[in-house]
Amino acid sequence: MTTFNDRERAEEAKFAHDEEMEFRIHARRNRLMGAWAAERMSLSPAEAEAYAKSVVQADFEEAGDEDVIRKILGDLISAGLDADEAQVRAAMKVKEIEARRALMGEA
Repeated sequence: MTTFNDRERAEEAKFAHDEEMEFRIHARRNRLMGAWAAERMSLSPAEAEAYAKSVVQADFEEAGDEDVIRKILGDLISAGLDADEAQVRAAMKVKEIEARRALMGEA
């Protein structure tokens, strides 16, 4: 019975670790997306930092990535830039890979 309990605890710990890692990857990806959009909008370094944080916060509005995409796309268009949803989604994929590699390198 102890072996089963040990295996169950190990699976629970792995699940918790995996969930935390996904949360961290998404938070870092969103920060990178904020930096990407800020660069396109030619924001100052201080404005870019604040904007990146606002993108991370936007992810808490609803489940999934739609809230982040909507925020970035809206801000790019409001800044007078030619942007579309496909560009933002493509950048998001690239930034997620960057974030995943960075966090895996830290582990």
